[in-house]
This record gives sequence, structure tokens and C-alpha cells, in this order.
Amino acid sequence: MLYHYTDFKAFDGIIRCAELRLNNILNMNDSSEMRLFMNGICKAVVEKLSADGDEDKIRKTRAFFQKEQEEAFRYSAYAACFSKYRDDAAQWERYGHFGQGVCIAFHEHLMQKMVGGAISLQKVYYQKDMREHRLVEAFHKMIQESEDFSEQLPALQELMNDAWVQSAAFKHPSFASETEFRLVVSPFLSNEFAVEPKYYVSVDRIKKYYPLDLNRMCGRLNMHLSDLVGEIIIGPTSPQSLPILQDFLTDCGLHVLKSRISMSECPLRNPTT
Repeated sequence: MLYHYTDFKAFDGIIRCAELRLNNILNMNDSSEMRLFMNGICKAVVEKLSADGDEDKIRKTRAFFQKEQEEAFRYSAYAACFSKYRDDAAQWERYGHFGQGVCIAFHEHLMQKMVGGAISLQKVYYQKDMREHRLVEAFHKMIQESEDFSEQLPALQELMNDAWVQSAAFKHPSFASETEFRLVVSPFLSNEFAVEPKYYVSVDRIKKYYPLDLNRMCGRLNMHLSDLVGEIIIGPTSPQSLPILQDFLTDCGLHVLKSRISMSECPLRNPTT
């Protein structure tokens, strides 16, 4: 299972509206999102170029990566996040509305079947050292073999696009306890992704997100949304009434999920007490 911890408002969107929102990764709780990977790739490429002793290529490489990172928002990936941990205290606190929310368990093997094209289900890796990543050698080889750096810019840009896509799967090691998976899309690859963005307006700001139609995605595999959901866990400090949640699921046409509700056993302290 992959566990998605959230609040009941988002739960309503997923269950009643069959819409899963992919939010901007750059706005998530790891402030180094995507940049951690790009910095690591740049550092590793420069290290290999230093062994070659070509200072001009080192300078141009650093400038190339710096220019790209200044446009990070243009390359932003959008994602919905999941954990491999069931009923986990840290997940409840960080993502489950301090334990007052809900956790939806999705069948991983069915999600793998649903994705494709610009949408991918990625395991998250927690590392800063990128020296062994395949893109380091690819960048190094292209830069090393080029006599004119500017002539290689189109090819380097293709590699850079790949790097931005890969960057969504790496987080700082201090988040390793989350054992995270992500449903990811990179909208800057616009020719591969046809979903239009939407905007959520709160009292203090406007957020951009991409909605995934779960009914449509499930329908392509001749299955129902209820097939995708394996369990619904009510948060450890949630005041949610079990009978009302069961009525809600029935009225949403998902009565089969009534028997898949459980109560959290996590002894998380209620933040109001």
C-alpha cells in the first residue's frame, strides 16, 4: 500500500470528486526540493572536469547550471505524496492535520498501471552525493568532448530537461524516515501532458495545482475508484464520527469502502489538550 495522509477537505476532493491534486514541489516542506539534486549534479560534473584541468569549461558549466537554477520555477514538478508507513505518528503530524485528518491507502500495483507518459510514480531517494548518477557522466562526456561550449547548448538543454525531471525524486537525507513515493508530473514537458492547471484561492494567497481525474484513470483499466482504495484510516486525534463517514461514502456511491474504515491506533497526543 501507499498511504496518503491529508485533511478531510482534501479527502472530500479525492473521494467525492475523484480528483487528486498535484501541488508544486518547490512549495513543499523540504526547502531544498529539486535544487538539492541539481546542485549535486553540478558539483559532481565540475569535480570530473577539474580532473581534466579545463578551467574554461568549468566556468561555463557553473554558469550554465546557475542560469538554469535561476529559472527553477519554470521547471517545477507537481506531485501528490505518499508514504510506505501505515498509521505513522510523523506522517500524521506533518501531513494529516496534526492527527485530526485521514489517511487513504492506495494499492501501489494499481497506481503503477494507471500512470504513463508525463505522469510517473517515483520512489524518493534521500541523498546529497550525486557522483554515481548516470547524468553526471552524460554531462561530463558531452562537455569534455565539445570544442565549442555554445554549440552544445541545445544538446545540453535536453540533458538539463531530463535532470529537472529526475530532481523531483530526490530529497534531503533528513527526510529519509518518510519513505516517500510521489505521483509526479513535469508540466514544462507540455507536449506530453494535456491536463490544464487550476488555482486554489485562500485568504492569503493563490496556489496553482494540476488535477488528475481518478475516475478517468481508473476507467482506462476497467476498474472503479473503490478498487484503488484499500483502506481509510481516521486520524488519532480526529473528532470524525464513524457512522457519518460511512454515510458519506454511501452517498458518494462508494458503499463498498464502508467496511474498509479503521481507527488509528497511534497514541498521538491531541494538540488541543
